[in-house]
Amino acid sequence: MEGEMEIFMNNNTNEDRNYHSVKEFYRDGVVFITGGTGFLGKVIIEKLLYSCDDIKAIYVLLRSNRGLSSEQRFKEFIKNPVFDRVRTRDPLAVDKMVCIPGDINETSFGLDEANMAKVMENVTVVFHVAATVKFNESLRDAASLNTLGTQRMMDLCCKMKQLKSVVHVSTAYSNPGLKYVGETVYATKGPLDKDTFIKCIQVLPKEIIDSFADRLQGTHPNTYTLTKSMAEEVVAEYTSKIPVCIVRPSIVTGSIKEPFPGWVDNVYGITGIMMEIGRGTISSIMCDQKCIMDLIPVDIVSNTLITAAWANVCNYKKSSITVYNCTSGQINPVVWHDYGRITEKWACRNPTKYVMLYPGFSYRTNRFFHKIIEIFLHFLPAYIFDILMRAQGSKPMMMKIARRFQAAANTGEFFAMHEWIFDNGNFRQLMRTVKEAKDGEEFNCDMTIMDWDSYVESYMLGIRQFVLKDSMESMKKARKKLNRLYWFKRFVEFVLILLVYSFILKPLFCCF
Repeated sequence: MEGEMEIFMNNNTNEDRNYHSVKEFYRDGVVFITGGTGFLGKVIIEKLLYSCDDIKAIYVLLRSNRGLSSEQRFKEFIKNPVFDRVRTRDPLAVDKMVCIPGDINETSFGLDEANMAKVMENVTVVFHVAATVKFNESLRDAASLNTLGTQRMMDLCCKMKQLKSVVHVSTAYSNPGLKYVGETVYATKGPLDKDTFIKCIQVLPKEIIDSFADRLQGTHPNTYTLTKSMAEEVVAEYTSKIPVCIVRPSIVTGSIKEPFPGWVDNVYGITGIMMEIGRGTISSIMCDQKCIMDLIPVDIVSNTLITAAWANVCNYKKSSITVYNCTSGQINPVVWHDYGRITEKWACRNPTKYVMLYPGFSYRTNRFFHKIIEIFLHFLPAYIFDILMRAQGSKPMMMKIARRFQAAANTGEFFAMHEWIFDNGNFRQLMRTVKEAKDGEEFNCDMTIMDWDSYVESYMLGIRQFVLKDSMESMKKARKKLNRLYWFKRFVEFVLILLVYSFILKPLFCCF
């Protein structure tokens, strides 16, 4: 290790710390990224290819999955529409992506001799994005990827001879037990310290770990926040060995602008909720509507990571690690109530042809009433729609969607019922530093200038286009359908009022 550190220090002199632009920093560089096929990973790769013309290569770690080899998955990956903007400008740019077969769950990522040599000799910048974001993941699996995988990544970085900067992607919710979260690494709150926890994960069988997983979680609401917190502690221990920093995004959402306005490629979390609000299938959400809803668009996060790697070359100190709370709550806040009403507004103005009921929902903090509404306005309509679909010879799917939404809502409920104050000193300083760079405008990470109303409009259109695959040509018919659903809703409300009056209120009046 001492020899490796000597190589690292010799290759990172003060001369290398004088980059006046972001593009200059990435010129002739080789980026190594984990989690490159994920939502955020795709945007990072696309942005580097599009804006950093002189980047030499991007190594994408890929494991085999679902019967497909790493190489087969890579061939499909480079065809992804997210890279259309890059291909339009320079069809050869995607050739800079290089598949590195490996698995983050294995020692040294399972790299073969040739790829190990390639990584050790060439990589200049590392983005460690890979993580399991499933809140209900087993503790053993979450720890293997989020915590031990991070340790393996840091060990691998120590062997990279040309390394200039490492960025570890964490989460703003890695310390959910704190009301105020500073830009520092905290000791994990739980019954076990980090080292003991890691030893348990490495030694004990999965069944035993799962049997007392709830006790190991301590105050953490799920295995995700616990294992990400442990991962931060792991990263902090390497700050004297490699130039590493940590970026903590809050809830990552659709893009503002890049690669396309409103771009999103999944239905997880907030995106799924907004989609179902637009389709009218949500009537009740467990949430404290007065709380700040801390969202951060994916292209803001991507630009933050890219520029954090650049700024880290100047800011790197062996004695402490730089942490960026990449959040919006204290910079450009929006509360759940306002965001919900904006979403509802644009769902009605730009409806999708897949709308099922007229959009309208309420936030609730009373679990009993929420469950009642959930049964009668979520599951009952879904069950009826499935019966109609079966009668028409179609495959029933509404109950499946309703259950999936319920599971997602339950796992995200903790974050919808609580509020945090995130210190943004380092993040704000990064914004200022980027603005002063020659090409700073091209790597915007400034949340202060974003308008939530126009953003939600773009986001909803993005869900319509990229997730539902609903073209703008269907808008006219969708609005007519929505109008019919509006009057159907009014008719149902009228019938309900008559029933309540006839069977409840009228008998009561007669008694008096």
